[in-house]
Amino acid sequence: MRTEGFFDWLGAALGQVIRFIIDLFGSVLGGIADAVHDFLHGMARSIGMDDSYISFVVLAIGLLLLYAAVRAFMARSIVGGVIWLILGLMVMGWLIRG
Repeated sequence: MRTEGFFDWLGAALGQVIRFIIDLFGSVLGGIADAVHDFLHGMARSIGMDDSYISFVVLAIGLLLLYAAVRAFMARSIVGGVIWLILGLMVMGWLIRG
């Protein structure tokens, strides 16, 4: 009888420790997820675009095109820079709600 009581207590104590660790990680990761969501929502609102994943993918593509334009201008390639710049501005223009 005494042995079952000890192992019952040990199992309950270990279960409480594991539950505390899981709740701690859940709270931390939930807070990080809320912060990322609020950041992306605020950025989308200030840009004037929808806050969907596709919009953020298009935003990343547009920023990469603008980066390519800056690199082309720094390499003294005026024609390539203008082409990349126009493409980047066109993609970025698709994001803004009308």
